[in-house]
Amino acid sequence: MKPNFTQKVTNWGNYPVVEKEVRSYDSFRKIKEFVLNNNEVIARGNGRCYGDSSLGEHIFSTKKLNKFISFDRLNGIIECESGVLLSDVLEVAVPQGYFLYVTPGTKFVSVGGAIASDVHGKNHHAEGCFSEYVIEFKLMIENGDVITCSREENTDKFWATIGGMGLTGIILTAKFKLKNIESAYIRQESIKAENLDEIFRLFEESENWTYTVAWIDCLQKGSNIGRSILMRGEHAFQHELPQNIKDKPLRLKKKFEPTVPFYFPGFVLNALTVKIFNFLYYKKQAKKEVKSFIDYETFFYPLDFVHDWNKIYGKSGFIQYQMMIPKESGKEGMKKILETIANSGNGSFLAVLKLYGKENPQAYNSFPFEGYSLALDFKVNSKLKKLIEQLDDIVEQYNGKIYLTKDSMSRSSLTNYLRNVQSSKFVSLQHKRILNNI
Repeated sequence: MKPNFTQKVTNWGNYPVVEKEVRSYDSFRKIKEFVLNNNEVIARGNGRCYGDSSLGEHIFSTKKLNKFISFDRLNGIIECESGVLLSDVLEVAVPQGYFLYVTPGTKFVSVGGAIASDVHGKNHHAEGCFSEYVIEFKLMIENGDVITCSREENTDKFWATIGGMGLTGIILTAKFKLKNIESAYIRQESIKAENLDEIFRLFEESENWTYTVAWIDCLQKGSNIGRSILMRGEHAFQHELPQNIKDKPLRLKKKFEPTVPFYFPGFVLNALTVKIFNFLYYKKQAKKEVKSFIDYETFFYPLDFVHDWNKIYGKSGFIQYQMMIPKESGKEGMKKILETIANSGNGSFLAVLKLYGKENPQAYNSFPFEGYSLALDFKVNSKLKKLIEQLDDIVEQYNGKIYLTKDSMSRSSLTNYLRNVQSSKFVSLQHKRILNNI
């Protein structure tokens, strides 16, 4: 009897949930057999994206491709299999005085996923996307062959795969650069902004900082619309550190990491609780400006220390809506977005505003361009689809764009989905949904 590999699968937002075939191998030969024997194959890393991009009829999980191949400590170059998580890289690299050049807001994403999404972080305006530091990767293509892709070899496949959402093949291994650091700590300044005008001014004044990001209270109206807190930071040098951490600058103390044990009931998260949370979050910083040294996990991954936090949104799940608007119309567009959200009552605990620098024209599938993005988490409910349609209208009006890694609901005209990365073999649920205008 043929074994049944079908199982329920969903990504971090727990929406949508599908029943599909899932396989995982650490043998390139077995991966090739799987690719050749199936149509509509898609690779899936750790499932920490919010959308439906790694869901498809036949899913190959890279979780067993979890080995390091080499670490050039002199030049800060790591080579590993694609299922290695960024958290694994940090465990190896930070004690040796290295850090990721670019990291998203969670360290629990795979290296292959970071390339396929061409992830960005709080430093795009200064250091670009993850792809800027990728040297090469090995890619299994439609006929099962494994090719090496770099800026010099198989260049077309290299750039199509960067941000290509898995539609060019399965990334098997990757080699990329790391940055030197003297400590595992960030010198941070946290500044409160009363409204949208002030936060945009602070972003412009902070462009010489490597890392900038702002939390926004998305339910404010009138003169307080855009009330927020800007966090800007730099990797701290050893001599800057307080005495109690200066002796072991590359070591972090173990922290208690709680787990959300069950899905919260649907009524817990509502407009009132979101409003209360946003009020308390803004008020917890009593001073206008606070300077501090914090460890890199607190700065880059504030949610990672709470395991299974996605269960807070209940069994119906949530989506993350991340859009971008060009810099010249960023303030006006963001104001309309925030007004629409406030009027809808669908508030977000986590509303994050970021500034982006110039795009890399070679990485034509990447999300960022010069402008501002806003990322918001919304609980899935009966009113959400209407809100997303309204937000899509505004984004389109301002020549904006939707981030494919987060998308599970937006219309295809906003995705800038480049059809030249299509393959009859590698197909995702997102790909089918967008091409069919679902």
